[in-house]
Amino acid sequence: MALANYTDLQSAIANWLHRADLTAVIPDFIALTEERIARDLRIRKQVVNTTLTTAAGTQGVTLPSDFLEIENIGITSTTPPRNLHVVTPELLDEKFPTSYTGIPTDYAIVGDVIQFGPTPDAAYTVSMDYYQRLNLAGTNTNWLMTNHPGVYLFGALAEAAPYLVNDERAGVFEAKFQAALQSLNDSDDAGLRSGSSMRVRAI
Repeated sequence: MALANYTDLQSAIANWLHRADLTAVIPDFIALTEERIARDLRIRKQVVNTTLTTAAGTQGVTLPSDFLEIENIGITSTTPPRNLHVVTPELLDEKFPTSYTGIPTDYAIVGDVIQFGPTPDAAYTVSMDYYQRLNLAGTNTNWLMTNHPGVYLFGALAEAAPYLVNDERAGVFEAKFQAALQSLNDSDDAGLRSGSSMRVRAI
C-alpha cells in the first residue's frame, strides 16, 4: 500500500504487526517515534525560517511551539543587519543586567523563551532559522513522510515492541530505524561538502 500520510502510516503499522486491535495506541507509537527523530535527526530539510519581533524593555520572546534548536539568527531591521551570538543564561545575566538596554548582540535559550542581551530598547525584527519538530498528526503529511516513510514506519514498529511485550522482530525494526536515521544524517552531511574537495584555510 502507499505510504503518503498519517492515515496510511497507521494502517501500515497495523498490517505489519498483524493486529487489528491497536487503533487507540498506534498514534502513541508515531508520537514516540517523532520524539526520537527530534533528538537524533539534524538535516537541512528540518530547517525553517520565522520572524520574531522584540518589544522595547522586554528581554524575552516566546519561541515557536515546534522549535528544536537554532541554526542561524540575526537582527534584520538594523543597518547593517547583525548576527546574534549564543551565550549561556548565566553569562547573559552577567554581561547584561536587565536595566541595560540597547540593540541586542547576544541571546540565550531559557525554557521556551529566547532572551536577548542587552534588553531590546525598541522593536527589532529578528530572522531565525531553526530546526523544526515534526508533528504528523497535525499536518497529515510532511517532507519526511513523503520522501522517507520507512523512518516513520520502522520507528513506530520499534516503539510498538514494549507494548506488545514479546515481539521477536523488535531488534529488526530498531536496526532498520537506526539505519534509516544514520543514512539521512550521512547523506545530508555529504551534501554539504559536494561539488568540490575540502581544503584547509591558512590563518
